[in-house]
Amino acid sequence: MSGIDTLPPLREVIAAHGLSAKKALGQNFLLDLNLTAKIARVAGDLTGADVLEIGPGPGGLTRGLLASGARRVVAVEKDARCLPALDEIAATYPGRLQVVSGDALDLDTAALLTPPIKVVSNLPYNVGTELLVRWLTPPVWPPFWSSLTLMFQREVAERIVARPGGKAYGRLAVLAQWRADGRIALTLPAAAFTPAPKVDSAVVHLTALPEPRFPADPQVLSRVVAAAFNQRRKMLRAALKGLAPDIEDRLKTAGISPTDRAEQVPLEGFCALARALGG
Repeated sequence: MSGIDTLPPLREVIAAHGLSAKKALGQNFLLDLNLTAKIARVAGDLTGADVLEIGPGPGGLTRGLLASGARRVVAVEKDARCLPALDEIAATYPGRLQVVSGDALDLDTAALLTPPIKVVSNLPYNVGTELLVRWLTPPVWPPFWSSLTLMFQREVAERIVARPGGKAYGRLAVLAQWRADGRIALTLPAAAFTPAPKVDSAVVHLTALPEPRFPADPQVLSRVVAAAFNQRRKMLRAALKGLAPDIEDRLKTAGISPTDRAEQVPLEGFCALARALGG
């Protein structure tokens, strides 16, 4: 017995099902059920919420979410080897765990859940950033989720919450902070994982705002931010010259110096530039 439920410890589960982590799938298993329960608590009260989990693997975090009282968990797993272990968890929590076999990038996961919805995941490293950007840039806002509690490599987590003026500040920071409140809630050393990755990890908690902080067309803002940070060493008048022939005038209209670089521009400035270009 593991201490949080009647199921075996994760090391026994992994041994019984032959679940060695696959680097190609971005897998690093977190085996300490006390830590997975701690991550589940970062997401707040789960008793009245459906939870989406991407890449549950052998189910350590899944068990933490269910033990914390999640109304229902939908776990999307690409690795078919993990499905029998997840089925054992589903049998222990009847009617509360739905396991979906497939690639989260190809599925309409929102359709599987009932609001309020929280996303809580130890994301596979190879798809984590892409999934985050998708969740932050839906066609309609507010999104299907009320909060995201996500584990990333620590340097990615720091980019999400970064402020202007530093090397970590970039596209992820602008997209995340435009529409959400975010913080790093927890850091975990590489040694906590099996196999141990080369870097530490961190859990980011993002809460969706009812509307963006500043008005801007999402598609225009996305283009501006991508162009600015793709050539972040260049002055903005050079990095953004492909967006408009009179880009210097547009920058000045937005209150931005044409000789500034992308990392110097605060969120409000990028939104003002998106409005200037959109108009």
